[in-house]
Amino acid sequence: MARQARKQARRFIVKGRVQGVGYRWFAQHWASQIGVNGWVRNCDDGSVEVYACGSAEQLDEFSMRLRQGPRFSDVRHVEEQEAPLLQSSGFSIRS
Repeated sequence: MARQARKQARRFIVKGRVQGVGYRWFAQHWASQIGVNGWVRNCDDGSVEVYACGSAEQLDEFSMRLRQGPRFSDVRHVEEQEAPLLQSSGFSIRS
């Protein structure tokens, strides 16, 4: 029986033109495709915060997608840090 990959969590703060361009939907779409759990939300300062749980490989791929962003976005900077592993199921857009 194959060993299940160890889960970990990361928090991302995405800066640039990332609000009003479908960024949260984009993050939710790729989280679903890659298989990570967590959430995404807009911040008052114009950035987007993302919390994601998955294997290291899944989180690396998700990070790459977040840095790319949707078509009309302009991602200027992504802060990425390890985060506490919280209980989460699915991936949601938060207000």
